[in-house]
Formats: sequence, structure tokens, C-alpha cells
Amino acid sequence: MQKPEANKQADQQNQSAATATSCAAENPPRIEFPCEYPIKVMGAAAPDFKACILDVLVQAETEYLHETVTVVDSKNGRFQSVRITIQAQSADHLSQLHEALRATGRVQMVL
Repeated sequence: MQKPEANKQADQQNQSAATATSCAAENPPRIEFPCEYPIKVMGAAAPDFKACILDVLVQAETEYLHETVTVVDSKNGRFQSVRITIQAQSADHLSQLHEALRATGRVQMVL
């Protein structure tokens, strides 16, 4: 008994998705440390938000490229994002920096 065409297409899509997932699991993207790593830190807009973020970087002994520091206000002005290229030393370093930024209570998201 043959499957209707719609079922065949669904089976093919499922197989393709499964193959892509298994390939991604076998070959996760790798970052070679140390490296320059861009981050974006977002929080409520405030005159000292940028200074707060830079203080965390200094306390975490994280080097950053001063010329890459930019602040962008949201359309309505309620939020800001601080974009910085840091010198990431390891995956643990990135994780600890993320935790330190969140611990300020002022950071809503780190990308």
C-alpha cells in the first residue's frame, strides 16, 4: 500500500530535520579562545547604565576594545543596549561575565 503524496513529503521533511539535528549534535560550533567576542547588554535606560556595564567588565578583569563601546537607545527611549567587543578567555569566562552582569539587577538580557 502506497502512502499519499502529502505523507511522503512529511516523512521526507522529518528525515531531513532528524539528519540536520544529528549533524549539529555531532559537530557543535566551536569558538577558539581567547578571541574577540561581541556582546550586547540590554537594560532600562539610565544615564549611568553604560558606566555600570563597564564597571562589571573591569571587576571581572575582562579586557574590551574601548573603540567598540556603543550605546543605542530603544525607539521609545525606555531601554538601552550597550554593545562591546570583549576579549573572551574561555566559555567559563563568558558564563561568569553573564552572571556578573545579571547580578547588577539592571541587566535584562545579554546577547
